[in-house]
Amino acid sequence: MTKFKQTMQEFKKSKRSSVTVFVILRALIIVCAVMQAIRGNFHGTFLCLFALVLLVIPVFLPKILKIALPNTLEIIIFLFIFSAQILGEIYNFYGNIPHWDTMLHTINGFLCAGIGFALVDLLNKNSKSIKLSPLYISLVAFCFSMTVGVCWEFLEHSLDRLFLLDTQKDTLVTTISTVYLDPLQDNNAVIIKDIAETVLYDADGNVLTAIEGGYLDIGIYDTMKDLFVNFIGAVVFSVLGFFYVKNREKFKFSEHFIPERAGETPRE
Repeated sequence: MTKFKQTMQEFKKSKRSSVTVFVILRALIIVCAVMQAIRGNFHGTFLCLFALVLLVIPVFLPKILKIALPNTLEIIIFLFIFSAQILGEIYNFYGNIPHWDTMLHTINGFLCAGIGFALVDLLNKNSKSIKLSPLYISLVAFCFSMTVGVCWEFLEHSLDRLFLLDTQKDTLVTTISTVYLDPLQDNNAVIIKDIAETVLYDADGNVLTAIEGGYLDIGIYDTMKDLFVNFIGAVVFSVLGFFYVKNREKFKFSEHFIPERAGETPRE
């Protein structure tokens, strides 16, 4: 508990802008948790408590790893957690705000590329025997970001399969192409177009529900879209990182998204 208080005190003294955002978001999450508890929504209450835990990770993890997060990066991480857990899950921005999930996955791809970039760039700057090319560092950043994106989709799929959730959001499609319906079982795709309605029956032949507007794809479209926008975010940062290594003074903008060695002055 003493280490917790000490770390929080150091955080509050060193980064005013990050602390302001942190305090505001923490207060909003606590208010949200109380409201969810009053309404009897204990799942929402749990999500709020989980968000509070996630919110302190960027404060403690740098000290454990002996790195420093630029203020801009730290603020974006705080806002990302709030946007995903509170706005996205509890207030259903994923369903009510078009492309909310797409925006967050794009930002995630960008930020993870920055973290992957730092892992190699710190080694490159502080080693006398290793001198990596800008292209190599950018490639590692890209691969790191995509790996995180893929692992996240693995997690979503596992949650959906094990706990019957719907983190991989469904998509209505009007055309499907499948070898499952090939009457000859010769691996030939059967194409069905202009699907207007899908009717679901139980084992006894009773109608469970009718899905208007097409066929319900359960996850693959959402997963591929998430990976694609993660790819875009990773590519954007990797390109910026490449030019940053080439000329650090000219492309100082990238510094605001790259963790640095502990002891260096945090960037605003």
